[in-house]
Amino acid sequence: MTMGGKFSIVRALTALALAGALSFAAATVARAASEVKVIVNNVVITSGDIAKRAAFLRLQKQGGGAAEAKKQLIDEVLKRGEIARVQQSVSTQEVDAAYARFAAGNKLTTEQLGKILEQAGVGVEHFKQYIAVQMSWPRLVNFRYGSASRLSGGDLVKRMMEAGGDKPVTTEYFLQQVIFVIPESKRGTITGKRQAEANASRSKFPGCETSKVFAANYRDVSIRNLGRVLAQQLPEEWKPLIEKAGDGMTTGTRVTEKGVEYLAICKKRQVNDDTAAEIVFRAEDLGKKKTGGEDPNSVEYLEELRAKAQIINK
Repeated sequence: MTMGGKFSIVRALTALALAGALSFAAATVARAASEVKVIVNNVVITSGDIAKRAAFLRLQKQGGGAAEAKKQLIDEVLKRGEIARVQQSVSTQEVDAAYARFAAGNKLTTEQLGKILEQAGVGVEHFKQYIAVQMSWPRLVNFRYGSASRLSGGDLVKRMMEAGGDKPVTTEYFLQQVIFVIPESKRGTITGKRQAEANASRSKFPGCETSKVFAANYRDVSIRNLGRVLAQQLPEEWKPLIEKAGDGMTTGTRVTEKGVEYLAICKKRQVNDDTAAEIVFRAEDLGKKKTGGEDPNSVEYLEELRAKAQIINK
């Protein structure tokens, strides 16, 4: 689920921010915060947590109230536990960046969004926890099922025949990642300076063949070869920047958990080999799952976790 896709809450946020009932909702959350309602694998869910999620559901104009809120929180506790166990969690910086993008996408500053969430009885931390699970869980599902979902040779031929016998054409990129590293301890003090350095360096980038020599002219700059990446495999956060950049050019910069990054387009061409065909077909299948309902692999995985879980209702 994209941050702007399944739930676009700007109108609901604005309306609720102006409603007099918000202070009452926040007070209700505060009074209820100490009551334990569910224990999931030794993780406590309080009535305050449920009240925050119920308020969040109202912002999304979804029904279900406390019952749906409780169900969602139980599922999220199960997901978070598994994400931590397999070490597939996104970083705090990635969550903060997604939060900032969500605010900007709704024409709000992060401070304005935070104030609206607090007034609505949801809270910034609750929303960020939600974002973290929404970003991490698909990675975990893909980590587990990725290789199992490959198309067999027979299936690949069948799909090509259904498409008229031709292999689908897609864009192939060869990419390098340029990272102006920012130590965690200095993230709050030198990020702006490093971003300025990275932006200035883009016009001087000599090309992928001599990029490591280029990097030696700068302090704490790392070059990583990402190799071949097809259009369907591009990370969502980089895709628009890559598509905007021309051949042999660099993308705009992004602040990430590593520092300030941009990508270099070493080579770009149209391809229609077997590997490309499989990736295109799999991307089409994933798109159908997203529009037609939840990924069945995700449903199966969560059902397994539920079956093994100890869930105690108070």
